Amino acid sequence: MYSPGPINLLGLHSGLKGKGKAHFGFYVGVASAMLILFISLAFLGSKVIDKSVLPYISILGCSYIIYIAWKVFRANINIKNDDTGKSNLRYRDGLIMHLLNPKALIATLPISTIQFPAAGIAGSQIFFWSLILSIVAFGAPASYALAGSVLGKRIENPVYFKTFNYLMSVMLVYVALSIGYEHIYLSWTNV
Repeated sequence: MYSPGPINLLGLHSGLKGKGKAHFGFYVGVASAMLILFISLAFLGSKVIDKSVLPYISILGCSYIIYIAWKVFRANINIKNDDTGKSNLRYRDGLIMHLLNPKALIATLPISTIQFPAAGIAGSQIFFWSLILSIVAFGAPASYALAGSVLGKRIENPVYFKTFNYLMSVMLVYVALSIGYEHIYLSWTNV
């Protein structure tokens, strides 16, 4: 949830432009979308998705994460580009954008269909853990906004942002490899 993606980069942009607090509703919308995805996938996912298909879903998820890592690695950030227009991100924007965000589906699907059942999370526990994870999801774009507001005032050299992008892309590749090992390799080798 905290890796770079469209939602978190919007949070970073909000902070860099000094609009982090103004976009609070947007972050709540993101959390609401995650709550909807976690609950619906946890209850419906196990009935709709055959467990033998989960490694293939994991392959798609890993591929998308590596694609995002490549995009972050190659991203060009220009913080001096000052758009003086009034763009306000609201609750509805966060909700709809995150419900349609492939990264949100890729983040929630393995947790709700693989990790919840593996941890014995079922019934009313699904609501509890989905709410906890949604609160954590709220913190992702909000923390990016906070980082943007703090760093944006102090850093003007794009080399620092480029280094940050390189580090984030390496972490994304690590996440993809970790998911690949745990949910693809181990499931196919039955270790």
